[in-house]
Amino acid sequence: MSDSRISGLYKLSVTERIARLHELGWLSTEDAACLRGGYHVLSAQAADHMIENAVGVFGMPFGVAPNFVVNGRECLVPLVVEEPSIVAGLSGAAAMARSRGGFEVENDGSLLIGQVHITDVGDADHAIAALEKAKPVLLDAANAVHPRLSNRGGGVRDLELRLFELPDGRPLIAVHVLVDTCDAMGANLVNSICEAIGPDIAIACEGHVALRIVSNLADRSLYTARVRYELPDNVRDAIVTANNIALVDPYRAATHNKGVMNGVDAVAIATGNDWRAIEAGVHAYAALSGRYRSLTRWSAADDGDLLGEITLPLKVATVGGTLKSNPGAALGLAMTGANSAIELAELMAAVGLAQNFAALRALATSGIQAGHMKLHARSVAASAGTPDAQFDEVVAKLIDSGEIKDWKAQEILADMRLPAAQAPELAAAASGKAAGKVILLGEHGVVYGRHALAVPISDVVNVSVTRASELSHDLPGEFVDVLLNELGVDDKGWRISIDSQLPFGKGLGSSAAIAVAIVRAFNSALKLGLDDERVNAIAFASEKLAHGTPSGVDNTLATFAKPMLFRNAGGVQFESLDISTPPPLLVAWGQETGRTSEQVAGVRKRREQSVAHFDYLFDEMDRLSRQGAELLQAAKWEDLGALMNICHGLLNAIGVSTPDLERMVALARQYGAVGAKITGAGGGGSIVALCPGNSSTVDTGLRRAGYQTLVLTEKQAS
Repeated sequence: MSDSRISGLYKLSVTERIARLHELGWLSTEDAACLRGGYHVLSAQAADHMIENAVGVFGMPFGVAPNFVVNGRECLVPLVVEEPSIVAGLSGAAAMARSRGGFEVENDGSLLIGQVHITDVGDADHAIAALEKAKPVLLDAANAVHPRLSNRGGGVRDLELRLFELPDGRPLIAVHVLVDTCDAMGANLVNSICEAIGPDIAIACEGHVALRIVSNLADRSLYTARVRYELPDNVRDAIVTANNIALVDPYRAATHNKGVMNGVDAVAIATGNDWRAIEAGVHAYAALSGRYRSLTRWSAADDGDLLGEITLPLKVATVGGTLKSNPGAALGLAMTGANSAIELAELMAAVGLAQNFAALRALATSGIQAGHMKLHARSVAASAGTPDAQFDEVVAKLIDSGEIKDWKAQEILADMRLPAAQAPELAAAASGKAAGKVILLGEHGVVYGRHALAVPISDVVNVSVTRASELSHDLPGEFVDVLLNELGVDDKGWRISIDSQLPFGKGLGSSAAIAVAIVRAFNSALKLGLDDERVNAIAFASEKLAHGTPSGVDNTLATFAKPMLFRNAGGVQFESLDISTPPPLLVAWGQETGRTSEQVAGVRKRREQSVAHFDYLFDEMDRLSRQGAELLQAAKWEDLGALMNICHGLLNAIGVSTPDLERMVALARQYGAVGAKITGAGGGGSIVALCPGNSSTVDTGLRRAGYQTLVLTEKQAS
């Protein structure tokens, strides 16, 4: 595996992270495709075979923590967890440990304990002596139950005897069957051994078999992880004190150890291991002395470093039924790079210690709540549908407000969208507005001279320009330079401010709308007297820079903001459509971002290999677009929706769909849309759904599935 230090991973989109991990060798080509397509998620059919009365599959975030070094091995840690701060805390703790060599982990063997409990013995001492004498025969019988286990290097290693007294005074003998299960967790295997030899044990000691089952207290499979950190003395000492408190106060120890298990459980779930068994064993081990205590020990070294140590009972698996039936677990295990169950357990122990350090360090410095609230604010901002361009600002304002709630995010967004007349700081600015676009029919065919049917998303982009000491904006420099050159603006003393409700890179014409709004803002500020035709031409020049060989539909919709049947066959032609009833449209998008220039180039390359077939498909898109224009004007939604569904199939055929787009389309139709399809260039981006009478139902369904949506108002779509 390559170096696990991956800087800036958190700044990337999901799709970009997958690509980065694939590029660095942490994901195979097959696993990267699996993640991109969502194929790692357990299907409902598979779930129905796993448990009784399955009704679906419950989703959890699947993340990774980089930076880990365990016993000199670079490790990427897969985590399935919904609690904010865990992934960030682990990544930071692992990065800090690298300067001291990372984590060292050792174990004293890896045996699983099966128990056979015997009651009703006449003489306990005589019974134990008889069992000691019968041990060789019993061991042979136990190993005969699973001969293939012995062939793989595992098997029953020993029998240990323990004597207890039941509450009524009767003796109880516990026979511990110690089994090396190799890379399997082995619970079922050990249970079958215990059940097989239980009667022989009872006969040998003249007692009665009460129970035959595995124990989840795996204290014959202990892993001890150690780490060193260089910290300021006051932080080091505060961490030591916090740990010492957990050693004497069981109430604090419960929360302290929960922090350890935040990391361990997340790895267990991601790799298909039984986190419930691990939890039970770890907490029992924490109380083995008779008092529940901290699992970790932190102290100051002679050289001033902070020393950390943790011992955990861990019996985990890298083979078994769960890995075969759950593709996500197999993928998570592959990410770890673990070649054995021992290496996986070593990683888990290191993760437990790292997570504990991250929590104690936060407690000793800024407090645990600061990190939690920052990440919670990001979650709230996302659920409120915050556009990408305003996301960081909304998060910052949520944190500053102290009210990290959905209603507060909506209030902040509303304030940020105030018209210029209501915002005093913008009152002196010149402004310009533009529309986004939704293509209902004809994407890609329009690049080759065919018609496209499109409607605007009116007034969703507003640009203000104000005098400044130098040119200031948050846009690509070349993009702005093209516009200013076309406008003949040599004076660079301007600040360009963007207020956009459109997400970037989602096929909704955001770049064209921004270009049109900028041109209009400068037209207003400098009294240039430009008409819409000239505004459109200038914006088209910037579209060529952004998209290579655009059709011109984006900038034309952004400029004229009218439903239209558009065509560019050597020159722009469009027919504005009079619509008495606006279409009930909804747009949805996920994490994937599609670059129009890349998609257009990809279609061109594929077309060159099969011109006749592609032109036939483009001709069909043309027919759909012209027929769709009539249906749009007549408000025949069922018929228009059917054409949208056909067009989606054609777009899939030319190779611009993705598994995530297909899922959104399927969900929209499932929740009642009469038509749903890709809108824009594809390769990521958005879908559009036609939802007569049930926009709210489709909207709710898509949002619950984790997608962002925009329901077009009657004013926006007409």
